[in-house]
Amino acid sequence: MSKLAQLRELRNTVSKEVNEINAKYPADKPMTAEDAAKMDAGLLRIENIDADLAREKRRTELAIETNEGIHNAALNTATKEPAKHGDESKALRAFLAGGIMNMSEADRARMLARQSPDIRNAMSTTTTTEGGFTVAIEYQKSLETAMKAFGGMREVASRIQTASGATMNFPTSDPTAEIGAIVGQNTTVSLGETTFGNISMDVYKYTSNSIALPFELVQDSFIDIEAYVQAVLAMRLARIQNTHFTTGTGTAQPRGIVTGTTVGKTGTTGQTLSVIYDDLVDLEHSVDPAYRAQPGVGYMMHDSSVRVIRKIKDSQNRPIFVPGYENGTMVGGGAPDRLMGRPIYINQDMPVMAANAKSILFGQLSKYLVRDVMDLTLFRMTDSAYTLKGQIGFVGFLRTGGNWIDVGGAAKQYVNSAT
Repeated sequence: MSKLAQLRELRNTVSKEVNEINAKYPADKPMTAEDAAKMDAGLLRIENIDADLAREKRRTELAIETNEGIHNAALNTATKEPAKHGDESKALRAFLAGGIMNMSEADRARMLARQSPDIRNAMSTTTTTEGGFTVAIEYQKSLETAMKAFGGMREVASRIQTASGATMNFPTSDPTAEIGAIVGQNTTVSLGETTFGNISMDVYKYTSNSIALPFELVQDSFIDIEAYVQAVLAMRLARIQNTHFTTGTGTAQPRGIVTGTTVGKTGTTGQTLSVIYDDLVDLEHSVDPAYRAQPGVGYMMHDSSVRVIRKIKDSQNRPIFVPGYENGTMVGGGAPDRLMGRPIYINQDMPVMAANAKSILFGQLSKYLVRDVMDLTLFRMTDSAYTLKGQIGFVGFLRTGGNWIDVGGAAKQYVNSAT
C-alpha cells in the first residue's frame, strides 16, 4: 500500500470517530468535557494527517511537473499486461502506436469511410495520410472523468456537448422581485413585463501542447499508450481550464465563477486573513432560500481557507467543520467534508484569503455551465523535428468554454475585509 493510501485510510478511521462523537449531540446540547477533549484531539490529528497528505501530494506533483516526472506518473497508470488491455478503443490504440498503417484493414477501411465507431478522420476527405483524428466516445468520457480530478470546477458544474462551436446564447431573467396582485371586478391589470438579458456561451480552443515519446515506449506492447496519453492530456487540459472556469475574465477566455458571481458578505473588520462563524451564516442567508433548497448547493474555496475554517467553533464549543471520509454510507463513495451541513469543494484556483479577496463561494454551484464542442481531436506527428530525436509527437485540442448562467444570485461570494 502506498504512503498516500495509508494516510487516507488513517484519515478515514479518525474521521469516523470524530463524526460519531459529533452525532451524539444535537445543536442545542453542549458537548461534555470528555467528548470535547476527544473531539479536539481527533480534529488535531486529522489536521496533522491532512498536512502529511498535502506534503506527500505536493512531493508527487513536484516530481510530475518535470517532463520525466509526467512520463513516469503516466506510465505507472498505463503499464499493464497485454491481456488486460481493453478492447473498446483498439483502433485508437493501434493508431497511437503506429499510425494508420498499424490499424487492421477493416478498421482502416471503416475510418477512411468515416464509419468507424472507434476513430474518425478529422481532416479533409481527400487527406489519407497520418494526421488529426477524433477519439472514441469511450475515450472521451474517460478523459472527462480524469479532468474532474484536477481542480474542482468540472466536478460541480453542469455540462452540455454541442455539435458545433457556433455562438450559443442563453436568455436570462431575475424574477425574484416579481409578484402578482389582487384586482377588483372589471379592473384592468397592471403591466408587469419581465426583463430578459442574454449570456453567451462561447468556446475556445485549448491545447495540451505537444507530448513527445521515444519510439521504444510507443512500440513496447506492455505500454497501454491510450491510457498514457490520456493521463497527460487530462492533466494539461484540466489545469488551464479549471483556472479559467474559476477566475477567467470573460475576455478571450471563459468567464469564471468568481467573476460571474456577486458579493454576499464582506468580512467584518479584522478578517483580512480569516472568517468568523457569523459571517458564514450571513453568507448562506445572502442566497435566496429557493436556491438553498436545491441540489448542488455547497461551499467552494482554496485548501488554505478550509484550514482556517476548521478552527472555528460555535457557541456550544462544537466545530462547524465536520470531516468527511472516503468509505461512508453515500452511494458511490465516501462523504465529503462538510461545513454547516453543506459539502465543501476544494478548488486550488480559488483566491486565498487576503485583503479584499473573494475567497469563499456558497450556493448552487451547478449554475456554472461548461460547454464542450464535439470531441477531443488528437494529432500524431512524425516529422523531422521528432524523428531526429527518435520520438513521436502527440498533441490534443479540445474546444470548450464556460460561463455563470445565473442572474438571480444562486451563489454568492464571501470577501475578506480590506482592513
